[in-house]
Amino acid sequence: MATSYIPMIMIMLVITTFGFQALANDGIGTINAPPYVPSACYGYQDMGVMIAAASEALWEGGAACGKYFQVTCTGGTNLGTPHPCTSSPTVTVVITDFCPPPGCKGDLDLSHESFSAIADPAAGGIKISYQQYGVKEDGACN
Repeated sequence: MATSYIPMIMIMLVITTFGFQALANDGIGTINAPPYVPSACYGYQDMGVMIAAASEALWEGGAACGKYFQVTCTGGTNLGTPHPCTSSPTVTVVITDFCPPPGCKGDLDLSHESFSAIADPAAGGIKISYQQYGVKEDGACN
């Protein structure tokens, strides 16, 4: 009787382990230097340093404000720093700003601190995998 549950448990483990990765998006992460205020979402309110600016594709007219993203460095974008990812290549950031075109060169423009946590800042840009997983309670745009 107990053995009939084992296949179901195995399937659930596979779904929870790999299912979330299927929801992730691949893109480019770039580095943003301080100061981080004022920001498009929070004005002069300091939201810390584990933050990012959203590209036009993610911005959604300001709806991205306050969204949390888990960002993982997956590789380099240039030959100058072919292996930029750190040994702990995942970080959580909250969207606090807009990275407008044509200057925005990535999907997420990460603060210097959040970029440095997952990659060598000298890279300037990295390949990333990212997914939203929550929203800050006060995530409304100013």
